[in-house]
Amino acid sequence: MSLAQKIIPDISEHDYLEGELISDIKHEYIAGNVYAMAGASKNHERVLGNVFADIKNHVKINKLTCDVFASDIKVKVENIGINYFYPDIMVSCDTEDNDSEYYINSPIIIVEVLSKSTRKNDLTTKKTAYLNIPSLQEYIIIEQDFCEVEVFRKNEYWNSTRYFLGDNITFNSIDITISVEDIYYQVKNEDIYSFLREKEIISKE
Repeated sequence: MSLAQKIIPDISEHDYLEGELISDIKHEYIAGNVYAMAGASKNHERVLGNVFADIKNHVKINKLTCDVFASDIKVKVENIGINYFYPDIMVSCDTEDNDSEYYINSPIIIVEVLSKSTRKNDLTTKKTAYLNIPSLQEYIIIEQDFCEVEVFRKNEYWNSTRYFLGDNITFNSIDITISVEDIYYQVKNEDIYSFLREKEIISKE
């Protein structure tokens, strides 16, 4: 999802949370300002669905005491003021993170699917906020217009590693490995078209 224009300045945290319960549009709360969120593309939803399904299935099969949330649950970030964001995917394994049914405080994984309109915010404001969440272990940024995944890991001092088609990615905090090809299953962009054409040529040789 992307941020649209700021629509309400200087609103209280309480009023924001109450307003979200009755709003048809999702909003993020950043430094006392409320921003409406724009809709997502088909490619965005394909990527989100692929990653969510793989993680959810892994959690279920391995009986992990973790919750996996996709885009409709907020994360509350208190390290730089009070902010609320709607990450595309979150994993929380904190069974005591029950302050609210509508947001969590202690994710270990956050995934954002980028677009032209979200890139700047996801790589600046949100990244700074997310990497200061004490519980967070991995922040994953996935492009939708081309095939590239960037993973920031706490145990690597938040240095990032980039992955491309043909690579596998391990999310260490829940011990799952996902191929970049699976992340981009049914996604329509030039990178995936070229990759699939090359695979087909090689298989015929």
